Order: sequence, then structure tokens, then C-alpha cells
Amino acid sequence: MSSTTLPPLSLSILGVEPLDEFIREIADFVHHMIMTRPGGGSEARVEVEAKIGVLRDRISGQRLALPVLVETILTPNDIDLRFESNMSANQHKHFNTLLNELMRISNQPSHPSSPLEYTHLKVIDSFFPSDHQDRDKIRVTRDENTGNVLECVRKVRLGDLNIYSPKRLADWRISVNLEIPTPHPVGTPTFTRRKDRICYSHEEFNIDLTQVKSSISHNAPPEVLHELELEIARPALLLSTASKRGDPNSPEHERNAFDELIRAFVNNARILVKNANDGWHRAQ
Repeated sequence: MSSTTLPPLSLSILGVEPLDEFIREIADFVHHMIMTRPGGGSEARVEVEAKIGVLRDRISGQRLALPVLVETILTPNDIDLRFESNMSANQHKHFNTLLNELMRISNQPSHPSSPLEYTHLKVIDSFFPSDHQDRDKIRVTRDENTGNVLECVRKVRLGDLNIYSPKRLADWRISVNLEIPTPHPVGTPTFTRRKDRICYSHEEFNIDLTQVKSSISHNAPPEVLHELELEIARPALLLSTASKRGDPNSPEHERNAFDELIRAFVNNARILVKNANDGWHRAQ
């Protein structure tokens, strides 16, 4: 072997790969939100999602420009910012084309990963005031075609984590929410929205590409938004793995399952961000 040939290397001087602090920080955040969540009854569901968008300075409206070179988790509430998840129709079409092609390729026998599956949903959300905090709303979701009620929930936001990606054309935000089933409210909704959603499912995750038309009144023209989000598909699995995280009485694979779930979640979010183009609405 010549001196210019690289021999096999150990992962480190200890023979193991050091912990990825980025993924660990996100896992710690999500785990903390889950384990300290308020009570919502046995039917309450924890929702963990990552939305793709742009972080903007709240005053100037311009995208953040921070003195960092790579993807960075921002300290919550430390910067006065807003997250804009509304993409252009062209960006929506761009992701639709990419995901459709990935679904086609993933169904080939030679593809190294599990295949993607696809569903197309059209629903109408109606929002009603809640007797709880002012920010909480009760959402009644109906199938647009049949009018059947699919769910009636009160959504409680537990926490957000913003990720700034200076090398990409988009950033992302992780949100942890609690969805609490509730009886159908009486009265008139404060506003409604129509969601035309293409849902791509892959293993334990859903990728939702959605066109949203919101109406506050019958006279006002609807606001049209386009959004892309990634969600952990099975809340029960999320809670089960969270409860066993680091438990010395559980087998090693069960102790590590939560972090593995978050690792794959982060990897999928990064791939979506990497494939974003310059299709975000400019500040007004």
C-alpha cells in the first residue's frame, strides 16, 4: 500500500461516531414538548410537523441574514421574526412535479427505499371560538364531496423551533401541537378554508402539499395560499417511543427509537428544503 492511499479509518479515537448535536437538540425539544404537554384526555393527539418557508425580520420583512454559514437552530423568542410558509403557485407545482417523479421512481423494483403512496383530499375547515385561550380555535373538518364531519378538534400550540438555512432558498419550522377532540360547537364559524391536499406517505411520515383558500366573509375574495409540510404520521408511535427514550429498563432499540424517528424526520425536512427553488412571496 502506497503512502498516498488512505487506509480504513475508525469513526473516532473511541471507535464510535460522536452524537449529532443538531438532531439531538431537535429530539430534546420535541421530547420536552411531549412530556410536559397539558392534559387533554386519552383521545388527544400530539402532532409534530415541519413546515417549509422563509424566516423574515418582523420589521423589515426581509429574509433573515445571520452571521452563520450553515443550517442553524435559532433560540426560541430571541429574534423578532415571523415565519412565512406561503409559497408561489409555481413553487407548489415544482414540488408537485418532484414528488410525483419520486413516487414513480420509488415504485420501481430497483429503488433502494420504500415506495411513496399518494392520496388526494379535499376538505373544508370551519373555525369556531373556543372557551379556552384566545388563540385556541375549534376546527370542524368536513369532506368537501359528502359533507361528512371527519374530525372536530381544538388545536393547542405547544412550541415552535425555527431552523435558518443560509445555503438554501428556504428555511423551516418545527411545530409541536396538541389536538384535542371536542364536541361540535354551535353558532356560526368565524372563518372557513378549503384545503385541496395531496398527501404523499412514506414509512412513518406524511408530506402534505396543500392549496388553501380562506374566506372570512361571503363578500371578501378568498385568500389563496400554498404550503408544504412534513408530519410524523402515527401519534401513538411517537408517544410510545418518547416514553421509552433513555429508559434503562427498556431494550436498547426501544430506548433509541425516538431519536431514530426524529433523525429520519429531520433528514426528510432537509431534503425538502434542499429542493426548494426561489418561489417565495416577497415582502410587501
